[in-house]
Amino acid sequence: MEITVDDDVKRLIMSEGRDYRICTSCTGPALVPTTVKRPKESDIRIPIGNNVLYISIIQARYIRKVTLDMVYNSDDIGSCFAF
Repeated sequence: MEITVDDDVKRLIMSEGRDYRICTSCTGPALVPTTVKRPKESDIRIPIGNNVLYISIIQARYIRKVTLDMVYNSDDIGSCFAF
């Protein structure tokens, strides 16, 4: 299983200078900072510059590419029980 990461996502992670995680949200896979959803031991780890993109093992079954449209809107975080 190989998951690719779009260059736009790589640029976002490197410009923010923090780790991100793909997790399950109310609307599907969500790309959020690890300050919103902490990584788990079972996560897949993809190095991005000096940071790490963690991918939930659950989501890894369904996605093959991480794209910028997976960024979860910070205004919506409070309305989803997953966060």
